[in-house]
Amino acid sequence: MLTHFQEDRLNSPATDESGDAFPIARVDAALASTQFHGRLHHFPLIGSTNTQALADAQAGAAAGQVYIADEQTAGRGRGGHSWRSEPGQGLYLTVLVKPRLRSNQTLQLSMLAGLAAAEAIQQVTGLRIDLRWPNDLVSAPRPSRKLGGILTEAASMPDGVLRHAAIGIGINLNQEVFPPELQNSATSLRLELGRAVSREAMAVALLCALHTELVRLASSSPQADVAMDVFARFARASTWTSGKPVRVEEDGGYTGVTAGLTAEGLLRVRCHSGVERTVRHGGVREL
Repeated sequence: MLTHFQEDRLNSPATDESGDAFPIARVDAALASTQFHGRLHHFPLIGSTNTQALADAQAGAAAGQVYIADEQTAGRGRGGHSWRSEPGQGLYLTVLVKPRLRSNQTLQLSMLAGLAAAEAIQQVTGLRIDLRWPNDLVSAPRPSRKLGGILTEAASMPDGVLRHAAIGIGINLNQEVFPPELQNSATSLRLELGRAVSREAMAVALLCALHTELVRLASSSPQADVAMDVFARFARASTWTSGKPVRVEEDGGYTGVTAGLTAEGLLRVRCHSGVERTVRHGGVREL
């Protein structure tokens, strides 16, 4: 049963790419068989869906809450970067989860969210996208341009067990123009396909795919095997994990060729000197 708080958001006005009200109630109905049904919170305008999810988690919110925004004024990405959230032009949402993981295992949440997003995009549009380690959705043609991103933020208990995590996902759907500083690095599904993409269809497909991934995570044991499965599937779905000439921004910057993932899911890069380095914080770009 929906709480009064949730009903307010299901009935709040929003606009889709067509200019019509965003059908949040239909999205909720389509999620009837998932853990997210009856737990959708809609915001026409918000600072950050991740911030809201983390605040609600601290106040005792149950897992499975979904926060969807038409526009964010303080959206953010990995490494402290800002995330541009054009009103009604993209899908901006956060899912609150409480998986049985330790704090050093949260990387797999970003990776499984990337796999879910890639599956949803292919299902809705037929487009196969690429995944840039560890959290970017990018177009397949070279050079790749960013279609979306994932930001996972978590809180842990004193013993290192994960208390909760907010998985934020932003996908550029219908933007036709980007600011000058992003024109060479960003794209949208509309620009890639030449047609508009429904936020409703993408929201449903993404949350269904994410539900499947989270059920798979919860039902598998031991956790080491779960992580290796996520990392292996991510490596198969991404051209960035092996054989990609890259520039890495961390540790003063260096270049090399990607050489697979470690047992912890970190990216290995073989430098031209023959030295192998491990990327820990992202900032990987194609040469």
